[in-house]
Amino acid sequence: MRKTVLLALMACAANALATPQTGVEPTYTEWHDLQVNEVNRFPLHTSFFAFENEAMARRGDKTASANYLSLHGAWKFNWVKDADRRPTDFHRADYDDSTWKTLQLPGIWELNGYGDPVYVNVGYAWLHHFKNNPPQVPVENNHVGTYRRHIDLPADWNGKQVIAHFGSVTSNIYLYVNGQYVGYTEDSKVAAEFDITKYVKPGRNLIAFQSFRWCDGSYSEDQDFWRLSGVARESYLYARNPNIHIENVRIVPDLKNDYKDGEVAIHVTAKGNPIAEFSLYNAAGVKLLNSTLDFRKNHVGSAHYTLRNVKAWTAETPYLYKAVVTLKDRKGNVVESTTQNVGFRKVEIRGAQLLVNGKPVLIKGANRHEMDPDGGYVVNRERMVQDIKIMKRLNINAVRTCHYPDDPLWYDLCDEYGLYVVAEANQECHGLGYGDDSDAKKPQFAKQIMERNQHNVEAHFNHPSIITWSLGNETVDGPNFVAAYDWVKAADPSRPVQWEMGKKKPHTDIVCPMYRSPEESEAYAKSDAPEDQRPFIQCEYNHTMGNSSGGLQDYWRLIRKYPKLQGGFIWDFVDQALHRKPGKLMSLKVDEHTPYSQLLGIEYCYGGDYNTYDGSDNNFNCNGIIGPDRQLNPHAYEVAYQYQDIWVTPVDLKKGVVEVYNEYFFRNLSNYKLVWNVLADGKSVQQGEVGDLTVAPQEKARLTLPIRDVDANEVLLNVRFVTKTAEPLVEAGQTVAYEQLTLKAFTPKKAMAADGKVKIADKKKDAELLLTAGGMTVAFNRASGLMTRYEVDGRNYIAEGGSLRPNFWRAATDNDMGAGFAKRFKVWNNPEMKLLSLTAETRKEGKAAPAEVTAVYDMPVVGAQLTLRYRVDASGKVNVSQLLEPKAGAKAPDMYRFGMVMDMPYRMDRTTFYGRGPIENYADRKASQLVGVYSSTADDMFYPYIRPQETGTFSDLRYWRQADDEGNGLQVTADQLFSASALHYNIADLDDGEAKEQRHSHQIPKSRYTVLCIDGAQYGLGGQDSWGAWPFEQYRLHFGKKAFSFTMAPLR
Repeated sequence: MRKTVLLALMACAANALATPQTGVEPTYTEWHDLQVNEVNRFPLHTSFFAFENEAMARRGDKTASANYLSLHGAWKFNWVKDADRRPTDFHRADYDDSTWKTLQLPGIWELNGYGDPVYVNVGYAWLHHFKNNPPQVPVENNHVGTYRRHIDLPADWNGKQVIAHFGSVTSNIYLYVNGQYVGYTEDSKVAAEFDITKYVKPGRNLIAFQSFRWCDGSYSEDQDFWRLSGVARESYLYARNPNIHIENVRIVPDLKNDYKDGEVAIHVTAKGNPIAEFSLYNAAGVKLLNSTLDFRKNHVGSAHYTLRNVKAWTAETPYLYKAVVTLKDRKGNVVESTTQNVGFRKVEIRGAQLLVNGKPVLIKGANRHEMDPDGGYVVNRERMVQDIKIMKRLNINAVRTCHYPDDPLWYDLCDEYGLYVVAEANQECHGLGYGDDSDAKKPQFAKQIMERNQHNVEAHFNHPSIITWSLGNETVDGPNFVAAYDWVKAADPSRPVQWEMGKKKPHTDIVCPMYRSPEESEAYAKSDAPEDQRPFIQCEYNHTMGNSSGGLQDYWRLIRKYPKLQGGFIWDFVDQALHRKPGKLMSLKVDEHTPYSQLLGIEYCYGGDYNTYDGSDNNFNCNGIIGPDRQLNPHAYEVAYQYQDIWVTPVDLKKGVVEVYNEYFFRNLSNYKLVWNVLADGKSVQQGEVGDLTVAPQEKARLTLPIRDVDANEVLLNVRFVTKTAEPLVEAGQTVAYEQLTLKAFTPKKAMAADGKVKIADKKKDAELLLTAGGMTVAFNRASGLMTRYEVDGRNYIAEGGSLRPNFWRAATDNDMGAGFAKRFKVWNNPEMKLLSLTAETRKEGKAAPAEVTAVYDMPVVGAQLTLRYRVDASGKVNVSQLLEPKAGAKAPDMYRFGMVMDMPYRMDRTTFYGRGPIENYADRKASQLVGVYSSTADDMFYPYIRPQETGTFSDLRYWRQADDEGNGLQVTADQLFSASALHYNIADLDDGEAKEQRHSHQIPKSRYTVLCIDGAQYGLGGQDSWGAWPFEQYRLHFGKKAFSFTMAPLR
């Protein structure tokens, strides 16, 4: 490797966002003063730790350093309900805390018995109890937590500078050491650091601090998540040489010469006129260069390096170099050393596209809140790694840190494993409204908005994974954000800045709206307007609340078509529900293979579950692609499919020719193999693999698979792409993409009547109309016209008290509720059906003489006539035809479904079906599910969404078999592809009615039946949003003439 080294000095002042003030005492007005957001806060800097020597710095474990002292563990803790009842002399050495309890750091008050978790989306946690009046916040119910702990400092820290680091404290912190006031700070999602050198002494020291549930900073923290309090991230003390030390390190990477050569500038601010040694290592630990810089006359020094033919960093190829900065005194003795990861990458906006290393990458993103079902805001490293592993499993390549800076460790992991990051400032004033008179638009908020953006950029500047800065979320736009944009662009010209509320104004480099429809997205893509010549990347879209994510394929069809459309960030990654008993470790290890019936045993809580006093937006914080314990919600599989990076299309399937497209931008397919198999009527009859897939990025290649002719009704080709060898967080043999191609299309077969005559007993005085033949009996209730008995060979397929009846309803999904369908469509919930006639006749068909029963109904509430026709043969086979005919001029709303529902015996709960599976799927969310033969049970097809709703439907069915454990039951076929479900729950029990109730899946009583739904069609799920958007037009079920026919045949 050739290298060029250029050293230069920068004669500029050290950057400091806070200036320590000495001799200042708290006024205790700081917590409701928008102009005082920090007092004596240590100057903000990039995330680094100064080790004793280079060897320890390169190992990177600060907990092994003698300069580190953890503050984790038990603290004496006092909690009061109201701010005016807080202890005021708690910091004194002689204060008696013997009656106080203890609380672990890190730890959240509400999850340890101190107050209740509160969830509101728009508005503040004091909703309905206090009128917004910034900077004032409530005193009543403004809980205050007070902490005390004695810390023994190591003997060798005597004479060193000592810094206290609190990674995240909500909502503020007043810090005291040995009875003396140190300082105050807000902005709960960046580290609070204080220089406590002048307050500590050798040996034993008292650290005490106090934190308020709410302060004026809470007005800028109105994010859509649980409102919790406490200390959430790493807290520790660290020591260093007071005279010679690193104050800040900034890394600015770049790529030149067609993105082949790397340039990096390392800017170091240091104290004490030291000698600095710079080294750069590759990932294998080989030192590539070394240089020395003398700080004799300056506090700031820079090293500029050019490396030929570097390995660039991308989310696909996250190659990291390591920069080491070591300070020495004038005698050459090592004082301290630190490291920073260096990823050579370049971010640009050119030609209305966002480019990474010159390529218009697709943002296959998700929003991620920091949330754990036990810890709340406390999310440990294992959970973070698990989240990234799941993102890799789901082909997610980008994450937005909604709506605040994350734990610094998260960015380290994104650097290491490869995720593009939109790094967002801790800024949201949604509850103050968007009007021109919104308080957030006024000058009093200017300082807070500016400082929070400065904190975000200064702390996380060095991470190559961060490709975009975000000014915040859902706050009224105005001059405060124009100023913040200007500051960020000046501080970091190397990255774009986005601001959702900036819309198409100049102070956003990316047009990043929320929840725009495919039609709106396409209109932007086609626009020639000057303000529309920027990348269009939705900061939130595809709201995955409950049974959702319908229509995702419609977005990605357009994204892959139009260059300006480059993807978006799904809302959101994980359901935020909490365990009912936080901290109690579950014996159940949850993953994507955990049976749904076992998930039902986990009790999750959402907004409103803890009390009825606080405001609540109920389960609106459960919008995850995955569940709270990181189980994959059913729609996760659709995300993985739509986001995949390898695609296969047919060229000439008769000859086995297919085309493979590599959608990656920076890696070829050499570590993948193509595994294929042929299905004949659902059974695998051929298989093979292609081991050599050296397809270059963004290129296509044709392959010929040795497929033999197969004689079957339907023949399908399944293609999977799997890893040959393991990659970081991706196992060997893991499927990363797949497709199903049709070799021969399915043709429904008409059911023929069995030989033999069916007798009709149609006596008006009897309660039932009976059909019999051999061991078969079918009965229709004369009053309702419904089929109520279906017996063959002594087995009744309709349970006692049950029936087969028309069904137009489903338990409303969260999207249904948001769109008001429970009210709009309510006429279809068990609509009145007036029986007009019930007739029976025998039809002669050769040797067969089936009976035909016809029931005609008037449906006055919708203005239609419904005709049900049952054709029953001597073997017990029943063909059911359903015809809906609107009356002239009749108008009615859409219906959820058009089909029938039957109450089968509970024991007939074993299902085998030939259709799309194995995960539930619907008209607008089924592309990820391949046609095949699958088996399950009524219990394991019920997915326990956080709030009960429609679940368990499977579509594009060829047949559906419902039986007991001995195989006795029914097979359902149709003259078209159909959908069905079979659960141990009644629709009415799953349904909340016209408004949501505070319910959970584990609370729903099981039916005494296996409830079989057979649908000719069902309404789409939708997913554009969950508060008004309808499923896209092509997935709706409008009122009109409709017909559906299916056949039930006994399994013997």
